[in-house]
Amino acid sequence: MSCPDCDGVARREFLKTAALGGVGLAAAHAASRIAGPSETVVTSLYQSLTPAQTAKVVFPFNDPLRSKVDANWMITPFKIAEFFNADQQAMIDEIFRGLHNPEFIDKVMYHMQEDGGGLGQYSAALFGTPGTGAFEFVLTGRHCTVRCDGDSVDGAAFGGPIFYGHASQNFNEAPDHPKNVYWYQAKRANEVFQALNGKQRAAALLGDPREEKASATVELKKRGETIPGLPVSSMARDQRELVEKVLADLLMPFRKKDADEAMKDIRASGGVEGLTMSFYKNLDIGNDGVWDVWQLESPTMIWYFRGAPHVHTWVNIKGRS
Repeated sequence: MSCPDCDGVARREFLKTAALGGVGLAAAHAASRIAGPSETVVTSLYQSLTPAQTAKVVFPFNDPLRSKVDANWMITPFKIAEFFNADQQAMIDEIFRGLHNPEFIDKVMYHMQEDGGGLGQYSAALFGTPGTGAFEFVLTGRHCTVRCDGDSVDGAAFGGPIFYGHASQNFNEAPDHPKNVYWYQAKRANEVFQALNGKQRAAALLGDPREEKASATVELKKRGETIPGLPVSSMARDQRELVEKVLADLLMPFRKKDADEAMKDIRASGGVEGLTMSFYKNLDIGNDGVWDVWQLESPTMIWYFRGAPHVHTWVNIKGRS
């Protein structure tokens, strides 16, 4: 599909057209009446469910399904636009929007429209009971796994592993990834590589990246295990500052609460100097030396950006190993 410049599209236009992706105008009007943090709206959604709905989309908090992450999956077989009523769809829209930076959410909604047909074509599930200190809302679909947990999940940023991505215009994107809403992150990471000297580049540039294997993709290494790549601690000060800018760009799409929690966990594990950065030459679209695949990793974090054939991004940040 074609898209006008996402930077210039007003939020109200997305609400009227693609943003709800099948949820409908009735849901858009209902959403405008709902206020409060995403966790508050999750409680309202939970309370609105009928017994029949509860039986299908509410699970125990310790169900292993809660921690799953993948690039393209439905946490339940029920599409939001078909399973939930208009008010519930509006609540889900509000929850999802509230988990993101308001200055970036229109781009997220655009990618979900292009990738999956809009929010209504995705799925949602709830785990545990709101207000008990053990609950989580999870929304999944193509190029999205996002969570709202109210800090119920101890020691895990974003409530557990998340995924985001985008296939802009084509499954096999061009080297410059036109209209991809997340490609700016790779451009920033490549600024780090360009600032490295020859010896550093040799350490940072590797061959094949990790395979994509659902939740196993974000398994963290144990302390003492070798993490291939270039330790940020070995970089010069100006190079480390560029890595800090990469982190800022990675966290920018998310709400401040989650971004702050993620940075708190990263700092507790050594900060930017505790990370190792690597780039992968064997998936270089166009063989242009602009690395489409790269990652930041530590014993408590993996942020794996796989930009070939289009953008897949896997994230797992723990407060402790």
